[in-house]
Amino acid sequence: MTVNHAREDMSIVIVGHVDHGKSTIIGHLLADTKSLPEGKLEQVREQCRRNARPFEYAFLLDALKDEQAQGITIDSARCFFKTKKRNYIIIDAPGHIEFLKNMVTGASRAEAALLVIDASEGVQENSRRHGYMLSMLGIRQVAVLINKMDLIQFDEKKFTRIVEEYSDFLKKIEITPTCFIPVSGYQGDNIANASKHMPWYHGPTVLDVLDGFITEIVPENQPFRMPVQGVYKFTRDGDSRRIVAGTVESGKLRVGDEVVFYPSGKKSIISSIEAFNKEKQMEVGTGYATGFTLQEQIYVTRGELAVIASELKPRVTTRIRVNLFWLGKDPMQMGKTYQLKIGTAKVGAKIAEINRVIDASNLNYEKKDRIERHEVAECILELDKAVAFDVSSELAQTSRFVIVDRYEISGGGNIQDGLDDKQSWIRDKVMLRNFKWEKSLITDEERAEKYNQKSVLILITGKKDVGKKRIAKALEKKLFDEGKIVYFIGIGNVLYGVDADIKGINNHRMEHLRRLSEVSHLMLDAGAILIVTAVDLTNEELELMKTTLNPEKIETVWVGDDTDTDLAYRLYLPIGSTEEEAAGKVKGMLQERGIIFKP
Repeated sequence: MTVNHAREDMSIVIVGHVDHGKSTIIGHLLADTKSLPEGKLEQVREQCRRNARPFEYAFLLDALKDEQAQGITIDSARCFFKTKKRNYIIIDAPGHIEFLKNMVTGASRAEAALLVIDASEGVQENSRRHGYMLSMLGIRQVAVLINKMDLIQFDEKKFTRIVEEYSDFLKKIEITPTCFIPVSGYQGDNIANASKHMPWYHGPTVLDVLDGFITEIVPENQPFRMPVQGVYKFTRDGDSRRIVAGTVESGKLRVGDEVVFYPSGKKSIISSIEAFNKEKQMEVGTGYATGFTLQEQIYVTRGELAVIASELKPRVTTRIRVNLFWLGKDPMQMGKTYQLKIGTAKVGAKIAEINRVIDASNLNYEKKDRIERHEVAECILELDKAVAFDVSSELAQTSRFVIVDRYEISGGGNIQDGLDDKQSWIRDKVMLRNFKWEKSLITDEERAEKYNQKSVLILITGKKDVGKKRIAKALEKKLFDEGKIVYFIGIGNVLYGVDADIKGINNHRMEHLRRLSEVSHLMLDAGAILIVTAVDLTNEELELMKTTLNPEKIETVWVGDDTDTDLAYRLYLPIGSTEEEAAGKVKGMLQERGIIFKP
């Protein structure tokens, strides 16, 4: 009987300065491990002969890329080969941007690295920058290949000088290389076979060191983390499943586990684990794209982080301390808004403070007010809404992020710490409330279908004495007459009831708004359209309310002069409209937003 043992897979990233010979080394690895399509090596040699060009192993990569349409397994970023021990994925990093994109976004997670240095040119600035990036991203298995030894006549002394110089640098960034290997990618020395030209070298070949790398232990014994990619609902043939989908970054998930979604803090129990064309599963582990259903239907969205309730909690905040590598053509500047992507979340981000800027090529640092291309910075970022994450010292996978500027990935790094922000005091209360929430048997969808409306909070704000209450009451009456479940709350309704124990509205405005938001949360959960008026609501105050409520259930209306407000409102109502006209405009907005039926 034949026993099939599963072969190991390992991802290796190969980095190095331009023209230091990465493609030639990869071509040799493919040829020497017989990982090329049959006859491909001879075909490329023959093409070179006919064109009177010297054959180079780098040409093999170009030839394979031309055959992508025929199913050859290679692209501009990755290629594959195998040894007797395991299968390899080589991630070729032709530039900083591609490297960051692969490493930080999780498209390919390297377990080890080959760092290539040209023996004739020696250690370059990019050699040091690449080493720094490997350190920053937590790659500790690194073999340094001193390539093109044939160009320096296989000189041991020159090799030793490069080893000493680069070892000193790597020591400063806390990388201990597995080994330094003198190679010639052009001639194949020390790639798969020991070189006859360097009898003074007694170490491993490149293939030896690859097979000597230790496969990363799949982090299934770590806390469970799954960024929510999307929530999908099925309606055909009586299938009413709502599947939460994503890829498991770490840990394991089992049917019956209680999960919490951050930053919302909502919880439920796993009812089933779903997969296409597979038998019923009871658990799923790290690295798998999966989906699951919940016993209680709760509202979660893309960008949230699913966590098992009994395991390590992630951090949640809008202020993060990070190590950041900047690669954008323009400097990263204070005050400018960028997009930060972590897991499946995407939020606006600004630099709040730059602690220090480091030149990755020489490790010198200084205090600056901007981050130039190829510089590394320790800084504090402020996000426009809270995200869930882990810090790099606890879970590297969910600490990595990229920064997008004008639709291009321009930087990336990892989160060192989560800092308190203005909403920290309320966010903890909301997460506890959501965690303890007793969910009704009636879903939001069932209420919406029954009432022929979606629940929403309409915030009508503006300066004093602009007619906010008159418009709110006219809107309430209009919607009520049309059969809607609607309710108006003036701020006084809360101040002298729920807030009766608080003295002084101006001194405790944020607490008033928090309590108003909690009352609103109850009304929205009941399926109502709630109309609230407030004087001169600011964006900071709106953000507090969004921390308590589902932001997608808030519609903001500004009445009157808006010249000095920072509030981002949905609808503007100028002074001079009648209450009936204003109410009609708000109703039209609700129809356009799909909250009430549009005939």
